[in-house]
Amino acid sequence: MTSTRVLVVDDEAPIIELVCGYLEREGMEVIAASDGQVALDLIRERAPDVVVLDVNLPGLDGFEVLRRARAFSDAYVIMLTARAEEIDRIVGLSVGADDYLVKPFSPRELVARIRALLRRPRMGTAPGGEAWQVGDLAVDPRRRAVTLRGSPVLLTAIEFELLATLIREPGVVLGRQQLLDRAWGADYVGDEHVVDVHLANLRRKLGDDAARPLFIETVRGVGYRFKEAT
Repeated sequence: MTSTRVLVVDDEAPIIELVCGYLEREGMEVIAASDGQVALDLIRERAPDVVVLDVNLPGLDGFEVLRRARAFSDAYVIMLTARAEEIDRIVGLSVGADDYLVKPFSPRELVARIRALLRRPRMGTAPGGEAWQVGDLAVDPRRRAVTLRGSPVLLTAIEFELLATLIREPGVVLGRQQLLDRAWGADYVGDEHVVDVHLANLRRKLGDDAARPLFIETVRGVGYRFKEAT
């Protein structure tokens, strides 16, 4: 059985040593980089399953590494930030991160986050299930493909899971925790407000307006629902 390959990117050698050692003891294959350009090259050449990516890097910062990597990689990405500021989390998620951790963090929690990510299907897998067509929007879960007016819409794994979860039950309001349980997995231990950021990204890619939604409606104080056909 092939082991999980994890790329750890941080410019602090003690953190790389600690994290790599812990992940290796968990049976994972670990590679490391200490600057952004090397990290980007390794993502392309070694195709890791998961990238643990620090925000503050010499050269290309973590946000730019992720932005460029998303053009060719569907690896799960956990951003590391030394600050608890919400803007770091929002920017990281908006450019395609799946999760984030604030330093200092527990290596045990990092492993738990990685395990939770790996239990989710990645883009390119082919689960069974019916396809949905809502106006100009088509969602095919077997191919994990989304098209809008005939043009492909490139979604991250999380964005696809959120869309599929909502479109499966049009008109049904789902709260953040329900969406976390279904799209991230019931063992997710992070901030439930990541749902809001990923849904904002999803809406943007679908050309959807929260004020006049075509597809995804916000039910204030409750959650979200996929708009029923009229």
